[in-house]
Amino acid sequence: MAAIHERSAAELASAYASAELSPVQVAHALLERIAACEPRLNAMYRIHREAALESARVSEARWRARQPLSALDGVPITIKENIYTRGDPAPIGTRAYEDAPPQAADAPAAARVREAGCVILGKTTMPDFGMLSSGLSSLHGVTRNPWRLDRNPSGSSSGAGAAAAAGYAPLHLGTDIGGSVRLPATHCGIFALKPSLGRVPVNPPYMGRVAGPMTRSVRDAALLMSVVARPDARDFMSLPEQDCGFAELRAAEPKGLRIGMLADMGAGLPVAPEVRAALEAAASALANAGCNVETTRSFLNEEMLDGVCRFFEARSYNDFMQLAAAKRAKMLPFIAEWCSFRAAHFSGRDVMQAYTLVMAMREAAVAASQRYDFVLSPTSPILPYDAELPAPTNDPRNALPHIAFTVPYNMSEQPAASINWTYSADALPIGVQVIGRRFDDARVLALCLLLEELRPKQRFPALE
Repeated sequence: MAAIHERSAAELASAYASAELSPVQVAHALLERIAACEPRLNAMYRIHREAALESARVSEARWRARQPLSALDGVPITIKENIYTRGDPAPIGTRAYEDAPPQAADAPAAARVREAGCVILGKTTMPDFGMLSSGLSSLHGVTRNPWRLDRNPSGSSSGAGAAAAAGYAPLHLGTDIGGSVRLPATHCGIFALKPSLGRVPVNPPYMGRVAGPMTRSVRDAALLMSVVARPDARDFMSLPEQDCGFAELRAAEPKGLRIGMLADMGAGLPVAPEVRAALEAAASALANAGCNVETTRSFLNEEMLDGVCRFFEARSYNDFMQLAAAKRAKMLPFIAEWCSFRAAHFSGRDVMQAYTLVMAMREAAVAASQRYDFVLSPTSPILPYDAELPAPTNDPRNALPHIAFTVPYNMSEQPAASINWTYSADALPIGVQVIGRRFDDARVLALCLLLEELRPKQRFPALE
């Protein structure tokens, strides 16, 4: 029988219904798991031990009365630091905001999981301002990858990725504006969905920014989506109420599905041989199952990728310059240089040119996917890099070339998921990315369920 920390959300809910396990037993076991692993991983910003146990006791009473609030009542979850939770500060990963006050209200996704009866174990770490694909933070320190402690979990949902891989809970919520749930997913060997923009409301809303599930199984992500994918007036881009069928999700029927395999983005970092081999193996498995798979060309170029980089620099520099000098000095120096070296000299025309390139990338991404049901690509072109680096290049003047496969789909508003496929020769996880048409979140999850059935045997990190 699987240990509690290895069980899925669906398995825990079934165990609650049969009285095999109670929410209190599970909360205790997972809090012990966190306590044992945290000295090595540093994935948690705040641990709500007493509040979690009280929440579990109340959930246990509901299950005994056969009146659970939802299928996820009593199931433990962690929430990324920048997703507001009532009573918790949200310093956005930086010492510049180390004095951030407690939040007065839950953000939309946090409110929905609380209403569903989930047991919130605590808040996970992130890098400064969420603008690094790294586990390095001036406030939180270094978050490490459970597969190898000298490797980076990536980011910006770094703590959530590490926590999911290590078995802190079956459910985790992260955010993604350029790859921030998908990059930790591929580097930590888990599953993550970046939903269509507005499917899971966020507060504050921003172009390309979404909240999404990070789990060890596709089914658990679908169950979490069934709870959090509801409109909220605080997000003016939130989508209308719709029954997407997340809770009753089935694997996609492969026969006749049109899959475009995008192996080379033509911009950013080159694809590592083992990453390409994993992609080709996943594509072959889909073809053997009955899908029509064909190679497709990139829609991206270096000018577009640089445009989105300049747009992010301008956005972050604006935030940076609103801080007092003493607060700016507390930020990670890498972030301070990254957002300043060009943006300090931008004109209004420079910013508008960058924005125009972002829109061109958006249009190209949508057009390139129209002939297919799904596009299959690498999630990241590289394997997990050194734990203490702020970026794979370690160059603040070239900080984001590794996001070429992920960021276009934030701007095009399309759903995109990362699912682990296999492992490198060094036993590091390698995921592939599934991209769907806008609003087609449930079908993306359905194809990922099929990939889950077809993929090689999966492992659990030994934390050695």
